[in-house]
Amino acid sequence: MGQNDTAHHKRLVVLDMAGTTVADGGLVERAFLRAADQLGIEPTPADRAAQLQYVRDTMGESKISVFRHLFGTPELAQQANTAFEQAYGEMVDGGLVAALPGAREAIEELRSQGRTVVLTTGFARVTQDAILGALGWSDLADLTLCPADAGGRGRPFPDMVLAAFLRTGAVEDVRDVAVAGDTAYDMLSGVRAGAGVVAGVLTGAHQRAMLEEAGATRVLASVAELPALLAEVEAGA
Repeated sequence: MGQNDTAHHKRLVVLDMAGTTVADGGLVERAFLRAADQLGIEPTPADRAAQLQYVRDTMGESKISVFRHLFGTPELAQQANTAFEQAYGEMVDGGLVAALPGAREAIEELRSQGRTVVLTTGFARVTQDAILGALGWSDLADLTLCPADAGGRGRPFPDMVLAAFLRTGAVEDVRDVAVAGDTAYDMLSGVRAGAGVVAGVLTGAHQRAMLEEAGATRVLASVAELPALLAEVEAGA
């Protein structure tokens, strides 16, 4: 059992989407570049490279928060976010989004184990719904949440994890929650919410060291390993 795994049964599982259950394939970066171009801002190559690096480093965070940092004013941030969501949605509609191997099966197995599964994202609701629709996942999870569903704050705040806890009523204790994601922001949100298991996966933006530094109790090759991990944690309780 991991050092910080608790002995509670993990009956509520909160999963990230892009990079954890859904393959990103560079779509976030491509959508960001299209959004930045639409703003009419022409940064130097060095500035554009720095912006892209920031986008990579903050994968998992609410996209509007990223744009506020990059473009300074709320007005420009909102314009960028709208353009980003439109560009990403067009790529989703174009068939450029795919499930990560074993993700659907893992979610189905988690639910067959009697767990409640919630899918979360830093995207807006319209983009989240487009992804779910494209994958045929609209009814796959018990609940789906975006930042707006949790008061507007995305990761690294704990709000979406706590909203899942409150809205599902699946467990009585936050230590009975398991969180899984591919970014440091996913880990921070799980830790700050008090989740009993905070599992990083290596299929997305951040590597093992970043995940562990942000508080991951376990690091998995992919979300496909999560059902076995939770069964193991509970067996060792």
